[in-house]
Amino acid sequence: MLSLLKISQFAIVENLELEFNSGFSVITGETGAGKSILMDALGLCLGDRADGSVVRAGAERADVSALFQVGYLPEASAWLAERELDEGDECTLRRTFSRDGRSRAYINGRPANLSDLRAIGECLIDIHSQHEHQTLLRKDSHRSMLDSFAKLQTESKALAGHFSHWQNSAAKLAKAERAGAEQAARLEIVEHLLTELAQLNLGKDEYPRLEQRHDTLAHIGTLQLDGEQALALISEGENDTASRYLQRAIRSLEPHAQRATALAEAIDLLRSAQIQIEEASPSLRHFLDDLEASPNELAELEQRLSQCHQLARKHRANPEELPTIAETLATERDALLEAADLAQLAAQAQAAEETYRSHAQALRLARSKAATKFCEDIQQFLAGLGMSNARLELTLTPLAKPAAYGLDDIEFQFSANPGQPLRALAKVASGGELSRLSLGIQVVHARHSPVPVMVFDEVDVGIGGGIAEVVGRLLRALGEHAQVFSITHQPQVAARGHHHLRVEKRVIDGTTHSTVVALNQEERVEEIARMSGGVTITEETREHARTLMAD
Repeated sequence: MLSLLKISQFAIVENLELEFNSGFSVITGETGAGKSILMDALGLCLGDRADGSVVRAGAERADVSALFQVGYLPEASAWLAERELDEGDECTLRRTFSRDGRSRAYINGRPANLSDLRAIGECLIDIHSQHEHQTLLRKDSHRSMLDSFAKLQTESKALAGHFSHWQNSAAKLAKAERAGAEQAARLEIVEHLLTELAQLNLGKDEYPRLEQRHDTLAHIGTLQLDGEQALALISEGENDTASRYLQRAIRSLEPHAQRATALAEAIDLLRSAQIQIEEASPSLRHFLDDLEASPNELAELEQRLSQCHQLARKHRANPEELPTIAETLATERDALLEAADLAQLAAQAQAAEETYRSHAQALRLARSKAATKFCEDIQQFLAGLGMSNARLELTLTPLAKPAAYGLDDIEFQFSANPGQPLRALAKVASGGELSRLSLGIQVVHARHSPVPVMVFDEVDVGIGGGIAEVVGRLLRALGEHAQVFSITHQPQVAARGHHHLRVEKRVIDGTTHSTVVALNQEERVEEIARMSGGVTITEETREHARTLMAD
């Protein structure tokens, strides 16, 4: 349930902290007092978009947060745990807004994005708007209402995935059929190119080694001559060598090593140089001893390098890129071979279609069964709203061709009076009828919703009298097993609340402030009397308010 709502520097609210109880809570107040601000703040916690204009005049930042109890909600708890956002039995959703338009979102104190807020919000709260009756005029909304009532959203989403797979498979088959000759020609070219590259069989990183070996063999004579001369100079010469000169220098300096620190350091460096020469000499001798080539090796290397250059020019690439080009061509060949197998593509498309139609048929049956129950529950509700003669059906009309959402066009058909045929809502329902019908759908949906918090934002606009009293009783009944909020102007609805909050707007030192007050019993009488009696509250209107609350 929603336990706490905090609002700071938001619109005309300076600072507000509201604690909520379970049951049915009504929120009332004069027009313009700021009731919509509460819903706007809550909506922002649930991922609605806004900009810097929501920041209160004179402030730099607005901050809104909502605290929910989630310990008894397995779906919400699992969602939070999966993302490592769980914090025991509580979940705090928070938004901040800077005047420059920057916005930040948090879940349990950790940064989040708006899609995360919306996702967890769907597990926590349902908000029903006074404008929802307008969606009844859009036929595409009827299907989503039915799926929501029957809890078929998962099946509907899965069906859309099967449809997409089927369409992709069919498109791949059609493309292969259209491009058969062209693909065959391309396949022949690709296979020829791959044969050439396979004959070359150039391994990855092989080309740089080929170049290095070729350069070595091309200069083998010079390498041998210069190498032997270097060895003679450093250690193997018959006359004085670098190694012998170093030995003499060290022996001449060693007797004086203790007389000066700098001299000792110089001797150490000379010894290090001698060690380096002694290590370099065997390495150089080993290199020269191994420096040999077979009579044909240089010619073979030159031929292989020439082949590499020829193929590289053909592919307009560098020789070292040829192994990667071979991999790319192999991938293309595999795709062309797959596309050329029309029988396999046809089988895949057929299997995808059969999977789609199987799931679509199952969803059609589930929707058809749920549609009857949905309409029966709504008609029962409408009877209490003074529309006992109304008839409502959800018709499933087969589509000319399958769609992502199923095999049927789903639409509400309505008749308000006996003897009148069922027709589309947009053609037969008046504004008042649409308002009551929308209210009926929302209440029926709420009865079957697993979401523990429900908000009805002025959904009772356009009704009054006994009908408003029926609505109030229904919302109170919903509040017996869920947390229900209703923003209302109807005294009959307000009188049925377990709890009553009044939104007030005041001007202090020339600045407008909006606040919320929890009413006690006598204050409730005054508020409901105001809602019933207009400007002047008389003892008669107070007594009428007490009567409404007592029923």
